[in-house]
Amino acid sequence: MLTLILGGARSGKSRLALQRAQATGQPVSFIATAQAHDAEMADRIARHQSERPAHWTTIEAPLDLAGAIRAAPSGMVVVDCLTLWLTNWLCQPDPDDFASARAALLAVLQARDADEIILVSNETGLGIVPLGELTRRFVDEAGWLNQDLAQLADEVIFVAAGLPLTLKGPLP
Repeated sequence: MLTLILGGARSGKSRLALQRAQATGQPVSFIATAQAHDAEMADRIARHQSERPAHWTTIEAPLDLAGAIRAAPSGMVVVDCLTLWLTNWLCQPDPDDFASARAALLAVLQARDADEIILVSNETGLGIVPLGELTRRFVDEAGWLNQDLAQLADEVIFVAAGLPLTLKGPLP
């Protein structure tokens, strides 16, 4: 089962992903994409780490997300978050390499249909078109990625103010 959880910043999407993963009773592999480039981000990462059960396996994957999913043990896999992963790629010396990383991610998700995977991503298309080439590319790439993942997913949930709304799949 592939689940995509979308929402804005601080919407409760990560909390929902953690709750759903824990409720399965399966072993959980948590794939983290964040990188601590400053003290504030390091604090955010530490806070998120403290919210996860200590017995979960954590895999750091700022760039090779397809490889991390492929290498994760069987059971529940949670990826948090796809838009941080996209940001990591867009900040690389050659951000055009993102196209092959994106294709690899979509391929590995199609191939791992026996495992349960929860993907967390920001929905960035609800605001105005941003100024600047990099931010416009980010919004475009995030939107296209979310659309492709929603097509692959068995379930898509949008979260606002901590309230989940099922967009695709079984209703709760």
